[in-house]
Amino acid sequence: MALALLGSTALGAMTAEAADKEISWIYCGDKIDPIHEKYIKEWEGKNPGWKVAPEVVGWAQCQDKATTLAAAGTPVAMAYVGSRTLKEFAQNDLIVPVPMTDDEKKGYYPHIVDTVTFEGNQWGVPIAFSTKALYWNKDLFKQAGLDPEKPPTTWAEEIAAAKTIKEKTGIPGYGLSAKTFDNTMHQFMHWVYTNNATVIDADGKVTLDSPGVLAALQAYKDITPYSEEGPTAYEQNEVRAIFLDGKVGMIQAGSGAAARLKDTKINWGVTTLPLGPDAKGPGTLLITDSLAIFKGSGVEDKAIEFAKYITSPEPQGEYELQGGAGLTPLRPSAKVDEFIKADASWKPFIDGIAYGGPEPLFTDYKGFQNSMIEMVQSVVTGKAEPADAIKKAAGEIEAFK
Repeated sequence: MALALLGSTALGAMTAEAADKEISWIYCGDKIDPIHEKYIKEWEGKNPGWKVAPEVVGWAQCQDKATTLAAAGTPVAMAYVGSRTLKEFAQNDLIVPVPMTDDEKKGYYPHIVDTVTFEGNQWGVPIAFSTKALYWNKDLFKQAGLDPEKPPTTWAEEIAAAKTIKEKTGIPGYGLSAKTFDNTMHQFMHWVYTNNATVIDADGKVTLDSPGVLAALQAYKDITPYSEEGPTAYEQNEVRAIFLDGKVGMIQAGSGAAARLKDTKINWGVTTLPLGPDAKGPGTLLITDSLAIFKGSGVEDKAIEFAKYITSPEPQGEYELQGGAGLTPLRPSAKVDEFIKADASWKPFIDGIAYGGPEPLFTDYKGFQNSMIEMVQSVVTGKAEPADAIKKAAGEIEAFK
């Protein structure tokens, strides 16, 4: 019996030794993208003895699951997270740095690396990127007596066009997002970054209470009367649906809207976001999602290696240029140039990057986000004037840095 037990123990040890080492990956969404499946297999083929094990978790739960497992001391090796959360993860010692070489940094469009950088370190590998542009309904412009081939280039022109459309056609001129939802803050930040303003600077000083941000919030107030009724009931995808139905004159949306519009009869155009009075050039909020490498999995180095592989130019280029996902390319390339040449609707999403800005990094990101949403809502509902709303929010977000 003793010999038999010894034999079974030895066999178990041999089996364990032969088993693949695993990189567990919390993968947000409904299913794994076929392009990622393709490159997972390719990487495993180049790395015998290693297996990548994605666990598909819905968008609403995936980040919370990764956080809960890490806080409990049972982290996954890697998770797809919003880059906005990296500062909080880093400060709580839940993730490891993912340093980039100078060549790696130079490969990205401007400011992309800023979205994952905190205290001089990179804390994630960007895997998804979005920017916004202005879509306009050319037929509604024509019905309102506006030139359908001349979209607004400034906030003043945008507000005037929205007013004309509403008054001449009875259809809302602009789709305003003000629901209690994360992209209400994102939609407002596009206005901040089209006026050369910020809400927090590189040194961590809150700059929300500034003339540039005040001008953006005042513009929000000014365009509200010409937007859809009850904007606090709508987030950006719901506003996009109204535009796809031909029931609003202008929206700011990602590249995914172009893919959907091609299946409609709407006569539309897309251009860079209109500029505020202090703008230096086309801007937009630069939002990235990243692969975060969690501390304590025992496979951190290999997980970093895989994360950099799956987001390297060839796999990433195939993944992000599919169209319908609403992604903007992370890096300039000949392939991106080909896409723009074949389909000019991609160009505005690239053009806004140079003067864009990263999603602000706060330790308590949700607290920051909620204050920003409340600020926007108080103005569009008429409960507060822009200057008062900004002062209140600026005081609140100091605690969330």
